[in-house]
Amino acid sequence: MSKFMGYNKTVLDNGVTVVTDSDERFYSVALGIWVKCGSADEEPENNGVSHFIEHMLFKGTEKRNCADIAMEIDSLGGILNAYTTRETTCYYTKVRKEHVYIALDLLSDIFINSLFHSNEIERERHVILQELSAEEDTPDDYIHDLFSETFWKNSPLARPVIGSVKSISSITRESLLNFMKDNYTPDRIIIAAAGNIDHFSLLKKVSNIFCSIDTTDNKRKDHALHNASSNVMLIKKSLEQVHFCLGTHGIPSNHNKRHSAYILNTVLGSGMSSRLFQKIREKEGLAYSIYSFLTSYENSGLLGVYVGTAPENVIKVCRMIVQEFKRLKSYPLPASDLQMAKGQLEGNIVLGLECSESRLERLASNEMHFGRNIPIEEVIENIESVSSQDILDLSNELFKGETLNMSVLGDIKKGDIKSEFYKLMEAMNS
Repeated sequence: MSKFMGYNKTVLDNGVTVVTDSDERFYSVALGIWVKCGSADEEPENNGVSHFIEHMLFKGTEKRNCADIAMEIDSLGGILNAYTTRETTCYYTKVRKEHVYIALDLLSDIFINSLFHSNEIERERHVILQELSAEEDTPDDYIHDLFSETFWKNSPLARPVIGSVKSISSITRESLLNFMKDNYTPDRIIIAAAGNIDHFSLLKKVSNIFCSIDTTDNKRKDHALHNASSNVMLIKKSLEQVHFCLGTHGIPSNHNKRHSAYILNTVLGSGMSSRLFQKIREKEGLAYSIYSFLTSYENSGLLGVYVGTAPENVIKVCRMIVQEFKRLKSYPLPASDLQMAKGQLEGNIVLGLECSESRLERLASNEMHFGRNIPIEEVIENIESVSSQDILDLSNELFKGETLNMSVLGDIKKGDIKSEFYKLMEAMNS
């Protein structure tokens, strides 16, 4: 096998992890820096600080101002971006293979040497507040934050990634730098690359750059296990549609039943052939957008359904969703449905191998959640091993009235929703 093919992992002396998925058949390289830190690591008073730092790392270093950063990546025809979640922050780039070390210099410069000028902080504070307003004006996005707030009630996971007007307004330069110092530690940093890249050539460059990050005794606190309860939230707002999420507890990211959960979600509402899409959109015409989603974290998870529908259809659609929950609890999945879901999942995974960005995400995710690379063959084998009985057992474990949660955004009466919600809880257990 060529030295440019396959998986490699090295941990630097200071604890930074370097992983690569090398394939010389690619014309590109996707390169990213992940930090095991997100909004769940924050306190209420500095909620949004992880996301604020993510923005600030594009605002200038000693070598480059913010315009230089933008022009340099554009001159390469590349991508430079970042995102923050509840448990991670990622900075990534994608360029042609011959430009990878220019991109590495740029990415590492903003990661290690950003200046956090006070005037840039104030400017970016206004940008983030505008981003928050835009999110709240986009109901099909905003409802997911409301659902997280409802479902993860009294947990750090309930806090929005972006923060609130109050917390964003109070974040200072000192709080940004202190949070970064406490959380951007070597043992929580993963550098990942996928595509036409040689591991050992990258390792030499990375070692010279990232050895400057000192080790620390400041260890990450484990996120507490979330005990799901039953909650309902209604935010009344004048909208043409009512947007809502309805769901129950799921599984953590490294759970041994995760492959069964992937199939369960696929059958329920992931894709055009799913039960909810076919029944509620195609057969009944009650919604344009309907899908289920599986969200997994270090110690917790949820399985939910999103719907946007007319106010007069909300209760009917809720009942139809719970009917599908009960159907999955009551009857073994037909062999044809099971095989179709397996084929959909396996196809999505294999087709993702043709994109260096998808490979990069998979590589980093495996390292964060499992500490190792999981070969595609192992994933396929685990998916194929799932039986109809496994889906039935998991459905009975997850779909319980006492863990049902609902968030609603739109023009509908609170009394109507609460009354119906309690009926849905009873129906789940009947």
